[in-house]
Amino acid sequence: MAFVKNIFDENFIQYASYVIRDRAIPDLVDGLKPVQRRIVHTLFEVDDGRYHKVANVVGQCMKYHPHGDASIYTALVNLANKELFIDKQGNFGNMYTGDSASAPRYIECRLRPIARDILYSPKITQFVPSYDGRSQEPVVFRAKLPLVLIMGTEGIAVGMSTKILSHNIREVIDAEKKCLLGKKFRLYPDFPTGALMDVSDYRDGNGKIVMRAKMDTTDEKKISITEIPCGCTTESVMNSIENAVKSGKVKIASIHDYTAESVNIEIKLPRGVYTKDVVDALYAFTECEQSISCNLLVIRDNMPVVMSVSEVIEYHAKQLTGILHDELKVERAEMIDRLHARTLERIFVEERIYKRIETMKTAETVEKAVIDGFKPFKAELIREVTHDDVDRLLKIPIRRISLYDINKNREEVKTIKERIKEIDRLLKNLTEYAVSYLDGILAKLDEKAVKRRTEVTSIDMVDVKSVVQRNIPLRYDAKTGYLGTDVSGGEEKLLVTPYDRVLFVRGSGIYTVMEVPQKTFVGPKMWFCSLADKETLGAVLFTVLYRDPKTKYLFIKRCRISAYIMNRDYFFAPDGTEVIHIDTRKNFSFTVHFTAKPRVKILEKRCKASDYAEKGLKALGVRIEAREVDSVDVEAAKGEP
Repeated sequence: MAFVKNIFDENFIQYASYVIRDRAIPDLVDGLKPVQRRIVHTLFEVDDGRYHKVANVVGQCMKYHPHGDASIYTALVNLANKELFIDKQGNFGNMYTGDSASAPRYIECRLRPIARDILYSPKITQFVPSYDGRSQEPVVFRAKLPLVLIMGTEGIAVGMSTKILSHNIREVIDAEKKCLLGKKFRLYPDFPTGALMDVSDYRDGNGKIVMRAKMDTTDEKKISITEIPCGCTTESVMNSIENAVKSGKVKIASIHDYTAESVNIEIKLPRGVYTKDVVDALYAFTECEQSISCNLLVIRDNMPVVMSVSEVIEYHAKQLTGILHDELKVERAEMIDRLHARTLERIFVEERIYKRIETMKTAETVEKAVIDGFKPFKAELIREVTHDDVDRLLKIPIRRISLYDINKNREEVKTIKERIKEIDRLLKNLTEYAVSYLDGILAKLDEKAVKRRTEVTSIDMVDVKSVVQRNIPLRYDAKTGYLGTDVSGGEEKLLVTPYDRVLFVRGSGIYTVMEVPQKTFVGPKMWFCSLADKETLGAVLFTVLYRDPKTKYLFIKRCRISAYIMNRDYFFAPDGTEVIHIDTRKNFSFTVHFTAKPRVKILEKRCKASDYAEKGLKALGVRIEAREVDSVDVEAAKGEP
C-alpha cells in the first residue's frame, strides 16, 4: 500500500506541476500561456505579410501543442480579440453579445508589425525541442512590455487560480517609463467593454473592483444601457434583468437589445414607474453591477508567485533594459564581424593577396598563403584571421574582384564604425534608451488602441434591502399547518422580501425567528406573525395567559422581545405549562371562569390586561388568583366576531 501511495503522490505532483506551469498560469516574462506562445511562434514562422486561414495556422501549431486543434482554435480567437498582436479578418465573434466566432476555415489572421517589436528577438531567445523533437520552440519570448497586465488573463490550476485584469497599454507604458526614471506611478484596469469602475479596493492587483453598466437616463421613462461590465454579455445582462422582473425585484414594461458595433439595450418603464425608481434596483439585482475579485498569480523563475501590479512593472522595467542590453551586445558583435570582413576584403583585393594562391596545389597551402599575406597588415585587422575568414574570401567571384569599389567599401566601413559608436553610447545610457524605445512603441500604436475605455469613478454601493419591493405574500394555512411564500391556500399574513426575517408564535407559545420560509410547518394554530426587524418587534407588547396543569392556576405575563438567535425556539411561558391565549393588544379585557366549589358563589372574574405591569422576557407571570380555572374568555377586538 505504501508503494502504491508513493506512486499516486508522485504522479499527482507531476500532474499538478504540469497544469500550473504548462497550461493554466501565464509566465511573467512574456505574459503568455504555453498555447498562446506556440500560436504566436507559429505566426512568426508563417508570417509573410498576408492573411492566413486560421485552420492552417491551427494545423501548423499542432506540431508544437499536443492537445488538439480545439484548444488552439479557442486560444487563437481569444488572443485575436485582445486586438494587440493579431490582425483578424472575418467573424471572430462579438464580445458584447457573446456570439461565437466562425469556423476556422472561414476566418483569417496575421501578425501585426508591433508583435515583432515587442516579442521577436530570436538571437537572444532560448529555444528547446518540441514535444516530438522535430522542431524548436521558445521557452519564453523576451517581451519588452508587461503583456500579463496589458492583455489580462485567468486560469484555474490544481490548488490555485489566477485572474489578472487587463490594463490600458498607454498607461502601462507610461508607468514603465516612470519606473525607469524613478518616479511614482499608479495603474488601474481598463476593459474593452468600457463601463464604470470603482478601484478603491483594488489593492494593486490583488483585491477587487466594482463595475457598473453605463446608462443613459435622460429620458425618465426609458433607460438605455450603452456599456456593460467586463465578463458580461448583452444576453446575460438581459437574462438577469428578466429574472429580476419575474421575481418582482424590478418593474419594467419591455426590454430590447439593439447591440451591433456598440452596446444598446433599451428598457421601457411601465406607467407610474420612472427612471429614478428603477436604476438602483438594476444595480442591486442584475448584472448591471459586478464585483470582480483579482489574483495576480504568475510563473516566475519556474515557480508560481503572487505579485502586485507595481512589482510586475518594476520587474519588466529591469527586464526591458536587460533585453535592450543583450540586443545591443549581439548587434555590436555582428557589426564587429562585418567590419572585420570588410577590412579583410579590402586588403585581400587592394594588396592582391589573391595572386599568392595561383601557384598553390593543395587547400592547406592555399589557406597558409592567404594567412601569410595578411601578416604585414596585422595592425589594421580587428582580430586574427580564421579558417572561416579565408573560406569566405576565397568564395569572392573574380568578377566582383575586378569591379571592386574601394570608395563603397570605405563608406560602408564608416557607417559600421558610426553604428558601433552609437551602440557603445546606448550601452552607457540604457535607461534613456529604454525610455526612448517605449516612446517609439507608443508612437506606433493606433489612437483607438490606446484610448481608455473604462471610467474610474467612486461607486456608492446600493443597499439591497432598501430598494427591494416588499410584494411577496407570506401565507398561513391553518388546515395544513404550513407557513411560507410557497403556500398556496390559507390566509395572507403579510408581504415580505427575500431579505426579511419573520417572527411567528406557535399555538404552544413557542416563538421562532427565521429567514422568510418557502414552506415550514408551524402547526394548526399560530398566535402571531410579523417581520422581525428591531423597530417592529420593539413596538410589540406580548400578553401571555397560561395555566399551571397541576394547580390549574392562571398566570398573566406581559413582555417584549428584545433579542433573539436565528432559527432557535423560545418559550413565552415556563416549560410544561398550558398556553391559553397570546395577545399583542396593549389593552384588552378577559373573563376568567373558576372551577365550581361548594359554598363558592363567585365563579368568574373580569380583568384588564393594562392592570398588570410589563416584565422581562425571562420573568415568571403574575398569578390571577389562587383558584382553579376552567376557562378564559378574551374580549374580541373591534370588528372581530
